Amino acid sequence: MITYLGMATPSKISEIEPDQLLALLGGRVRTLRAHRGMTRKVLAEDSGVSERYLAQLEQGQGNMSVVLLARVAAALRTETSDLLRSRERHSAEEILISDLLRELGPDNHKAFLQLLTEHFSVPVESRQRIALVGLRGAGKTSQGKILAGRLEYPFVQLGSEIEQLAGMSTSEIFALSGATGYRRLEERALMQTLKRYDQCVLETPGSIVMDPRLLSTLLTTCFVVWLHAQPEEYMRRLIALGDVRPMEHQADAMADLRRILAERNESYSQAHASLDTNDKSVGECVTELMRIIPRGMKNTMNELMES
Repeated sequence: MITYLGMATPSKISEIEPDQLLALLGGRVRTLRAHRGMTRKVLAEDSGVSERYLAQLEQGQGNMSVVLLARVAAALRTETSDLLRSRERHSAEEILISDLLRELGPDNHKAFLQLLTEHFSVPVESRQRIALVGLRGAGKTSQGKILAGRLEYPFVQLGSEIEQLAGMSTSEIFALSGATGYRRLEERALMQTLKRYDQCVLETPGSIVMDPRLLSTLLTTCFVVWLHAQPEEYMRRLIALGDVRPMEHQADAMADLRRILAERNESYSQAHASLDTNDKSVGECVTELMRIIPRGMKNTMNELMES
């Protein structure tokens, strides 16, 4: 089971009474100030908020404006949102990690995440979720359903989860909210799916790998397999399905398909494994998938068969 730190559900937030929130805020400011080795006088000078007001705040009696709270957060070298988290405690180590991450800067965040993943995430060979990535026409649906059946895992289509969450079709989501709105829904649907299923075969939308956060989430929580084929094979399959939506109204559909592949190949190649589906039947591809998935998943399947 995955625990997502710092993510409070709406019900939890609504359960906090005003007095509790002020007390929580005051305690957080007091704790961070102590960890920084700052006196109240120094914090007052750095934030431009009077010592008297800070004293009231730390005692849970100061109902501070957002502007003043932002000044206090900046002086404490933290984010305003961090002062309002529903968790009541920050350990000294957590504060130091947050400081270090902030000082590293965006260019080093990827290396920092990779280091944490290598040492503290669930080992790839022990994961019980399979995420299939690739363009439409790669065989994610047909192969995913059969693979899920063999493993006796749920088969989850993230695209369907997104539409259910939005209460409308994908085309309607893009028409009303654009790509930005779709990405927000995609992230919510992915997080909800990961919370709901400890074991599953997950079919993902083709463009999910273009969002670095979502790709990192998949790579740290699932065994990710890239299903791919040659552009001509993609086109043949899409035409056979009567589905050429990605290239609709394009003068040169094949050139557009090659461009999409070129843009995404680097991201797709970060998958834990890949499967070339050219000139292979669905059954042959599933047999190959069974060979490359982690042993722990196959052990689970054997236990189910023996029970």
